[in-house]
Amino acid sequence: MKFFNLVLFLSMLVPGKQASGPGESVILPPASTETSLIILGTVQDAGSPQIGCKKDCCKNLFLHPDKNRKVVSLGLIDPKNNKKFLFEATPDMPAQLRTLYSFSPGSEKETPDAIFLTHAHIGHYTGLMYFGKEAMNASSIPIYAMPRMKTFLEQNGPWSQLLTNKNILIEGMSDEKEIQLTPNLKITPFTVPHRDEFSETVGYRITGPGKTALFIPDIDKWEKWKTNIIEAIAKVDYAFIDGTFYDAAEINNRDISEIPHPFIIESMKLFKDLAPAEKKKVYFIHFNHTNPLLNKKSRQATEVMKNGFNIAAINDIIKL
Repeated sequence: MKFFNLVLFLSMLVPGKQASGPGESVILPPASTETSLIILGTVQDAGSPQIGCKKDCCKNLFLHPDKNRKVVSLGLIDPKNNKKFLFEATPDMPAQLRTLYSFSPGSEKETPDAIFLTHAHIGHYTGLMYFGKEAMNASSIPIYAMPRMKTFLEQNGPWSQLLTNKNILIEGMSDEKEIQLTPNLKITPFTVPHRDEFSETVGYRITGPGKTALFIPDIDKWEKWKTNIIEAIAKVDYAFIDGTFYDAAEINNRDISEIPHPFIIESMKLFKDLAPAEKKKVYFIHFNHTNPLLNKKSRQATEVMKNGFNIAAINDIIKL
């Protein structure tokens, strides 16, 4: 499995891509030369620390923020065709776009060639606000959205203003209809069950020149989905799946059957008979601020890796 971490590259300077702030210089990692996915965030919508949280999981983080705790997002680059794409428009999008840009050799623009949205919950689309006239005042960035999501953006401010001002353009998608992005990349959206107050919810199959990835950051219990998750994993090389909560103890021992996410302990039980190679495909992602997997040294994180699964980590690069 070819997979790297940006931390390995922090000592290397990319000419022309050095960012600086008051009194300091930030050296960005070198550009990648292969079609790849980049994990730009792993945390649930409201971030970590989370507003109003007084638990131990957040107390110290308010005083000492962790720069690696960003809301769930994937970047996708195709250097051969000089294209880059973003999955989810999060509240952390400014920093995430800068990271994506740093991996785009030859790119003169920081904005992506398109953004793919999953649904209308706050961590997955509200970063679009940065494209408005108060911030970037972007020009005609393609936003891929399903029909209800498209209507939601068109009929509700401030998102409708982005369309009126042509900061963004909406490209429609359909369930299971493949989109050919470049000669090297195909994207297929598929609907999944979730709390769909304002839009439907989708996951994605991302097909590169050599490998395919599944991206399902939000879903209700696996048994509610029309597709068998084990069969879906068998058809891909990587599966980035909903790991919002670890178990019931994390949320004061509430009845886990009432929580609209598959608990990690439920997923591991469902996948326990998979062959080691199949388990190795699974990357849990989209962690609530209470999730012990945010601490890679926790007992629960050790248990997940001992069982043969992976924990998605920001800045990992996965070649497709």
